[in-house]
Amino acid sequence: MPSGRLRSPGGIFAPEKPTPMRLFREARRRRLLGERLLDDEAWGCLVEQHPVLEGLDSGELERLKGLTTVFLHEKTFEAAEGLELEAHMMAVISLQASLPVLNLGLDWYRNWKTVVVVPRQFDQEHREIDSNGVVHEWTEVDLGESWDKGPVVLSWDDVEASGWADGFNVVVHEAAHRLDLLDGAVNGRPALHEEIDPEEWKSVFTAAFGDLEQRVRRRRRTAVDPYALENPGEFFAVTSELFFERPRALEREYREVYRLLAAFYRQDPARRLRG
Repeated sequence: MPSGRLRSPGGIFAPEKPTPMRLFREARRRRLLGERLLDDEAWGCLVEQHPVLEGLDSGELERLKGLTTVFLHEKTFEAAEGLELEAHMMAVISLQASLPVLNLGLDWYRNWKTVVVVPRQFDQEHREIDSNGVVHEWTEVDLGESWDKGPVVLSWDDVEASGWADGFNVVVHEAAHRLDLLDGAVNGRPALHEEIDPEEWKSVFTAAFGDLEQRVRRRRRTAVDPYALENPGEFFAVTSELFFERPRALEREYREVYRLLAAFYRQDPARRLRG
């Protein structure tokens, strides 16, 4: 993909002016990589457990290892609802979260500080006031939750079910919401690189959203989870899951969506698999 001003050198550090804070952050991260880098045995086990990584070359895997290490030690992990949070569990989440920013850098997660892990899917109360002022309240079973100014909550059962190259990945889904939020709103359009036309993004994703609505209404088969139709933010998150988990399926079904996601994430997983 063409380079732009938001490109992150080395995949770990974001391009910023060399302020004292940035220099301190980079020094701290280099110290982490020198002293606390995941050992080869633990890393090898993690890679084997994630078929979604198929096609990554040795250089990409080494960069992902560094990102995983830094994410693991920079983010705060908390357990809830009686879960015992183990080091391996945190490493699995860190790896899956690092994959989307492999060529962007961890500073794209600057609005993500804390990961809360619960044992299984959880009930979430929702409340919404419609345009007529009527209050609607309902309960949904959630696999993960990303709060605008709070933690990302993940169900461990669903984290374990992610990364198998089958189209489902709760960590990538919630990570996509965090990326979407960077420009101030979860609206299906993250902060775009300068070479990506915002109007083209809007046009392509709107057309795909409408097409998916038609497919679901007519009960036609689709690789995209119909949950994507909840709103544009969910469409971006769901297609991001598919982009990494089953890239060739997304490319076949929505080629232009795939192309723009490849430009945004600066990755081409379908091409990786074709090898």
